[in-house]
Order: sequence, then structure tokens, then C-alpha cells
Amino acid sequence: MSEEKGLGSILVVGGGISGLTTAVEAAEVGYDVYLVEKNSYLGGRVAQLNKYFPKLCPPSCGLEINFQRVRKNPKVRYLTLAEVEKISGQPGDYDITVKVHPRRVNENCTACNACVEVCPVERPNSFNFNMDTTKAIYLPYDMAFPMRYAIDSKACKGAECGKCVEACKYGAIDLNMQPDTLNLKVGSVVFATGWDPYEAARIENLGFGRVSNVITNMMMERYAAKDGPTAGQIVRPSDGKVPGSIAFVQCAGSRDENHLSYCSYICCMASLKQATYVIEQNPEAKIYIYYIDLRAPGRYEKFLQTVEENKNVVFIKGKVANITEDPETGDVVVEAEDIIGGGKIRQRVDLAVLATGMRPSTAEKKVPADVAYDENGLILEDPQKPGIYATGCAKRPVDVTSSVKDATGSALRAIQTMVRR
Repeated sequence: MSEEKGLGSILVVGGGISGLTTAVEAAEVGYDVYLVEKNSYLGGRVAQLNKYFPKLCPPSCGLEINFQRVRKNPKVRYLTLAEVEKISGQPGDYDITVKVHPRRVNENCTACNACVEVCPVERPNSFNFNMDTTKAIYLPYDMAFPMRYAIDSKACKGAECGKCVEACKYGAIDLNMQPDTLNLKVGSVVFATGWDPYEAARIENLGFGRVSNVITNMMMERYAAKDGPTAGQIVRPSDGKVPGSIAFVQCAGSRDENHLSYCSYICCMASLKQATYVIEQNPEAKIYIYYIDLRAPGRYEKFLQTVEENKNVVFIKGKVANITEDPETGDVVVEAEDIIGGGKIRQRVDLAVLATGMRPSTAEKKVPADVAYDENGLILEDPQKPGIYATGCAKRPVDVTSSVKDATGSALRAIQTMVRR
């Protein structure tokens, strides 16, 4: 067990876009920051996107800028594969216990890939939502930060194999690396714990897991990404066929008392964005968007109008009742109501994409601090209890731009706690 001292430092929990922004904004005005991330890499959900708003640019743009800011600033100390186990104390003087899980690859790693070439074990690739595999020793994604391999302890055979150790010329692999516990002293805490896609299998009538060519919107992002499981080619999972027709099903689990009662804010824009992915690859593809209401706030209204003008995109106002599969062709059959046209419709398509909602990570796992939550697991900040804050999707569903703005404000609030103590 080792101890780190630094009263007046800030702890940021979560290394996605909100956590990164909070960390660098605080560090660049002179505060020491501990950035704790449970995954083996920084970047969070944004790293899994193909493009994001408002410029429809790849996430490498914004992430790389923030990674550079972290690299160049000695006041940011980031801990990956780490979890906060305990928080005690008071504003301005918190005691933090952090458990760091072994990566089993040290800082000598040059990401040369020699270890991957000899590793005999395959594992499901969670970064690509298990649509492909990696070796037991892996680089999370092409632009991963830190640019260092990690070993999946559950998949690795350990010393009985050891081929990666033999292949590494730099002594970077230590299969005997053990967990570590750090004790930190900080003045304030910001939770940037992010979100998880709502589990589509829970929405039984929409066929995910039962109908082979039904995917989620985050799976679509990985299909369209150049570093995704199909090198950017959008195809059907069942047979690799390029889809000529696609149904986008909005509010898959959102605005539903049986699942997520709230609007997840970004789903409409995500589907409109993904419609452009399809059109770019196949301009003749037919696209059907089933919706309850379309939400395109502020400056996104123009983008909605652009998509609506495409003659191959059909908007259907109505809730999807059921999705089934044609067992002979693998085609997806969508049954829905048509509120504007009247009656019910039955549409056959090659692929269906469920716009699953954003569920806060804290819905499943609460943070080890005295904070309140709403009925959906979102963190509620109490102005009467300064010192511990939440930012981004830990508080409410928001897009990337809004997350960055909120994180900047969270950095300021965290600093004010220490200035006023």
C-alpha cells in the first residue's frame, strides 16, 4: 500500500470526455488532479463513436487534443484500471482509497504488436460490443491512451503460456504484477462516471438477441467506424450483406415506464446521423425512421431538415409494436402504428437499429460517497453539501458539446470548494 499526499488536489472519477475536460481545466489553472478510470484506456463512450456532433468529425479530433493536454501537464495524474473504493472526510479534506488492478504491461511497452502476434487466446472485444474478438493481450482501440497494451486476466493463461513474455524485446510484460491500493488526500471530488447503453434485450418485443439482424445504435457506430469490426463497412450481422433497407426504431427503452422513464436526449440525433452513414455508403438505400417525437434542439434543427429532404428517408410517426424475423431470408419484419397515416403498417427491411437510451452507470453501481440519486440512478447535487459534484451524463443525458460545457463548470465548482475552505 502506498500513500499520496496533496491536500487541495481534485479527484475526478471517470476518464470519458466529461472527466478529461474537468481534469485538464482544473490542472491548467494550477491544481493537482487525480483522474481515475475503471477501463484500461481514457476516452469513454466518445472513443466508441464513429462521428459526433456538431461537426460530424471523428472523435479522434477532440480526444487527441485532450490527451495532449494530459500528456503535457504534470499536474494531471491518471490511473487506469482503477476504482475508488472509499471516500471519507469533509469538503477541503477528503481521504480517498483507490484500488488499481494490474495491467500486467508496464511503461516499457512500445505497442509494437509482437505480443499479440504470438498470443494463442481469443477474447470477446467489449470495445466493439463483442462483435469481434481480440487476443488476451490487446490494445483497446487504435488511438488508445495510454498507448499501451493490457492483459485480460480472465482470458490469459498466465505463466503456463508466457509466449507474450518471450516475444517482448522491451521487458514490458509482467504476468506477476499485483493489485495496488493508493491512499489520496484531496479537497474536492467530481464524479464523471458516464453512461451505459440500455440493455436492448430487456425490450422483448423489439427482438434484440432473438432477431439476428437487429442491432443497437452503439453497435451501428462501431460498424461505421474505420477501426470497428468490419473496418467501417455497414453490413448485416447474419450474412455480411450490405443492407439495402434499414429501420431506425426511436425511443427503444426510453420514455417507457417499464424501462427508462425519461427522454435520453441524443437518440434522435444519433439516428439522423447514422442515416447519413448509410447514405454515404449506399445512396440508394431506403431508410425508415419510426419515432414518437423528433428531438433536434437548437442548431440541430437544420440537420433534421437536411435529412428530411432526402427522398430515400421515410419518417413514420408511430411506436413500433413488434419486430420478428423471416427465418428463410433473415429479413427483419417491423410492425408499427402509423399515427399520421392511420392504421398499422408492416415493413420488411434488411436491418433494424434500435435507438437504445442512455442509462447512468450509477444505476447499477453507486459511488462510494454520500450523494443522492433520482429514481433512475442519476446523481443529484445538493447545494447544501459542497465538495462532491457530478458532471455530464452522471447527472442527465447530454450530448458531447453539453458534456464539455458542464465539465468546465464542474472544474470551477471543485476549485471553489478549496478556495472557500
